[in-house]
Amino acid sequence: MNFETMNIWCWLIPLLVGAICGILGYLIGKSATTTIINSAEIKILEDKNTKLQAELDACNKKVSSKANLGTTATSFAAGAAVASLPFDADAAKAVFGKAVKQDDLKVVEGIGPKIEGMFKDAGIKTWKALSESTVADCQKVLDGGGKRYQIHDPASWPMQAKMCYEGKWKELFKWQEEHKHGKL
Repeated sequence: MNFETMNIWCWLIPLLVGAICGILGYLIGKSATTTIINSAEIKILEDKNTKLQAELDACNKKVSSKANLGTTATSFAAGAAVASLPFDADAAKAVFGKAVKQDDLKVVEGIGPKIEGMFKDAGIKTWKALSESTVADCQKVLDGGGKRYQIHDPASWPMQAKMCYEGKWKELFKWQEEHKHGKL
């Protein structure tokens, strides 16, 4: 091996090793910076989530305390709690154009036969029971059915069930029409 060839390799090998180390250092540094940035963003989002959860809990407490006050006042005003309101199948049929069975949860927009079965298995078998359930309770029932049922939005189900229980068929029909059958 001659002297000139050896001289080139003495320069070429350190240059290649240096270039490779520089590229690797750059890539490692870039990924570490991205992780730090993502960690900071995650921390901010977690803080926002905690704050929103606290606000939601406070709102739920207000709503449940108002609901309890309203229920208590209503039962005192009536003198005694009413066991159930009479069901008028003819009035329901006149509005919906089809026969409606008492406590048929499928009248509530968004509830089909399988979801009705899930609610009945959970002990919610009547319009009255559904109307007294919270949206969170309804969501728990849906969550129990897996991902397929978690996409449903039960936000209006207790309200619709209350209209059914109270025999407010025209109001229920109007609400369902205005909300495009449960889809805003």
